[in-house]
Amino acid sequence: MALAVAGLTVVYAQSGLDRIGNIVVIFAENRSFDTLYGSFPGADGLAHPAEPVFPQVDRDGTPLRELPSVWGGLTAAGVTPPVTEAQTAHLTNKPFAIDGPDGFNTSAGIVTRDLWHRFYQNQMQIDGGRNDKFVAYGDSGGLAMGHYDGSKMKMWEIARQYTLADHFFMGAFGGSFLNHIWLVCACAPEYPNADRSPAKPSIAVTEADGVSLKIAPNSPPSALTGTAKFVGDGNLTPDFFAVNTMQPPYQPSGNKPAAGGDPALADPMNPTTLPPQTRQTIGDLLSAQGVSWAWYSGAWQATLSGNNARPVPNFQYHHQPFNYFSSMAPGTSERAKHLKDGGLAGSEFIKAIDAGTLEQVVFYKPQGNLNEHAGYADVLAGDEHIADVISHLQKSPQWKNMVVIVTYDENGGFFDHVAPPKADRWGPGSRIPAIVISPFARKGYVDHTPYDTTSILRLIMKRFGLPVLPGIQARDAAVKTNGGQPLGDLTNALLLAQ
Repeated sequence: MALAVAGLTVVYAQSGLDRIGNIVVIFAENRSFDTLYGSFPGADGLAHPAEPVFPQVDRDGTPLRELPSVWGGLTAAGVTPPVTEAQTAHLTNKPFAIDGPDGFNTSAGIVTRDLWHRFYQNQMQIDGGRNDKFVAYGDSGGLAMGHYDGSKMKMWEIARQYTLADHFFMGAFGGSFLNHIWLVCACAPEYPNADRSPAKPSIAVTEADGVSLKIAPNSPPSALTGTAKFVGDGNLTPDFFAVNTMQPPYQPSGNKPAAGGDPALADPMNPTTLPPQTRQTIGDLLSAQGVSWAWYSGAWQATLSGNNARPVPNFQYHHQPFNYFSSMAPGTSERAKHLKDGGLAGSEFIKAIDAGTLEQVVFYKPQGNLNEHAGYADVLAGDEHIADVISHLQKSPQWKNMVVIVTYDENGGFFDHVAPPKADRWGPGSRIPAIVISPFARKGYVDHTPYDTTSILRLIMKRFGLPVLPGIQARDAAVKTNGGQPLGDLTNALLLAQ
């Protein structure tokens, strides 16, 4: 049943949805589906692909005779013993197991180097759905084609018990910043009048298609000889949307306050400080409806107190989407009520779980060293942390009415072979893992329904009878225009009959 309200659509809960008392979203970092779940039984993965796995091609479209070396070496700086660039030479042109004997026997507990995961490059890598230019338009050589034996992970076992969605795509092309914003508003943030601002040098230079960056004259002609170079690989689109990492306008931010300015703000003259955003978020909708909600961020208070050390906790400022919106500005009641300290290693979040005091809708963001992001975090530490949080949730007084969604913000530059649905200019991007864990979840099930990050919002909106965010309406229309299936709301992963 639906009703038009103020030009939007309110969707009332379908039969059985009112049994859901709590929706918990756990948002990890930077792994494609094939990277971790490519050999999951029954899934459309590398082991049993339902779609072609195309060989990687060079920038001119010709197949690469081999993968390039992993530029700079496989492992992150400071990892001992390192896997050097020379050791990665002459890889066969196909996906390889980083932790396997035909790879480098490098455990998922080892931090690898980071990879490009940016807005335009992700679209260039997808290459119209063939996914054959991850190497051509990456900065890490052959590493983009690496994956792990996910069966060694604790979350793999949890996925076997519940529902694994194997056609779940990141909401937007590119990186963490934009995909976190999409998680809360299904929108791209804006930088008004960017051409007359300190951010002007960060406006990207694109080809006429609006999808590809303009290649620089001195760019290496082949992916075998070096990383592509661009005329202007910026954070902003030519029409002033922020698509690559910008810092929050409020503290905690990666940008310090202006000299003599308000200590609660980031310096607005810093070219990477995003102006406060005013679009409606899922938080605004929940608050208006009287639904309790919170964003729990690991190490939030430690960071506000000046204790954000590396490598632990390594709080990531641009992973806090509500901190970009004026409705959550410092001093507002909404900020005090909804932006909460998850504690070091999630300790405060776990206390709320154990006490049975979680809000009706909860987002949890692990601190940096536990979020699985290549370059500064390994897979296993984050996997074990999330599995421990799940064990607490399963013992919580609120468990019997709970739905938990564990997913990743984006692919982190790692290859995935499945073509994303064609929709709007923002996404969806590459495929990522998503696990639905609940007493209501289908058991031992692989869900092939097309989903993306907005599917989480769809479930929340449907359960609580909220207006549909404009970005979701636009995405639905774009998918339909391109002849695709409607993106799901995760209810196919649930059995909610009375």
